Amino acid sequence: MKKIVLVAVAALTLALTACTTAGGSGLGSILSGLGSQNTINGLLNMVIGHVTISQEELIGSWAYSAPGCAFTSENLLAKAGGSVAAENVKAKLQPAYQAVGVSASNTTFVFNRDNTFNARIDGLPMSGTYTYEPTSGTLKLKMALFSVTGYITRTTSGLALTFESKRLLNLLQTVTALSGNSTVKAVGDLSKQFDGVRVGFELKK
Repeated sequence: MKKIVLVAVAALTLALTACTTAGGSGLGSILSGLGSQNTINGLLNMVIGHVTISQEELIGSWAYSAPGCAFTSENLLAKAGGSVAAENVKAKLQPAYQAVGVSASNTTFVFNRDNTFNARIDGLPMSGTYTYEPTSGTLKLKMALFSVTGYITRTTSGLALTFESKRLLNLLQTVTALSGNSTVKAVGDLSKQFDGVRVGFELKK
């Protein structure tokens, strides 16, 4: 028990400083004494590829509800402090998204059965085709001007669509350039802090 408490304290301390990349696994053993099975499952949902959704579940209309984040490995999640780190990342993203203009009323994604999609980010319309790999949760969006790879993870209220931080920055730079908004620098500054963490949007139907 003493060892578990020490591990928990160390993980939470790391969460307040930074999310850093690490290899390996072992989240299950670290979390085994820290909470209920529901809590453990909720944390594992934040690991890309651990709990995914089917393409049938992906199909439909989704609206932005909050900033989203996902971790690239169980070990990174454990070392970052789990849900504490996730909330820390989201808290940093929120004002940056507000500066860009992302909101529930102007940011949506629609995935169709024929592998086409329509989206609005900050009100700017986008469309193209998509391919989704349920096993890994990888979602590739192909548009006329550019393509981007994202990752789908399940959340308690729907799903999270996340990207490598630099990819998200490029996406938002394109949106803001076309819309005349010049405030994307806030997201650019944040993207340097998220090594090993994917950031993006939580969506719900």
